[in-house]
Amino acid sequence: MPTEPAASVLFVCVHNAGRSQMAAGFLSHLAGDRIEVRSAGSLPAEQVNPAAVEAMKEVGIDISDQTPKVLTTEAVEASDYVITMGCGDACPIFPGKKYLDWALEDPAGKGVEAVRPIRDEIKTRVEALIAEIDTREDI
Repeated sequence: MPTEPAASVLFVCVHNAGRSQMAAGFLSHLAGDRIEVRSAGSLPAEQVNPAAVEAMKEVGIDISDQTPKVLTTEAVEASDYVITMGCGDACPIFPGKKYLDWALEDPAGKGVEAVRPIRDEIKTRVEALIAEIDTREDI
């Protein structure tokens, strides 16, 4: 019988094409079904940043099948954690959610060499997030 995810996480950045897609990729890869993962953007791009796709492929995670999605109030409402990555005031606030703002450089327009350190910082933050979720007792 399937178990409920321990938590749900929504990653938000303006274009939902780089940072939030890499974070969602890492969280899905590292936590599996234990944590429900969403990502969205306030002004979604046409496609995921090819440099982000390439950088993730280098660490064995394929995000090439992802598409940028528009941020909806419903996605925020359905999430326990809302992690913004430069979307500013575009994210609606609901009581009872945990909001985190990860100040990360925007990989838009950068080559894979410049995206690697952003990718690695996102991985570190996602690992810390998983550890925090695993120790929560209020869900």
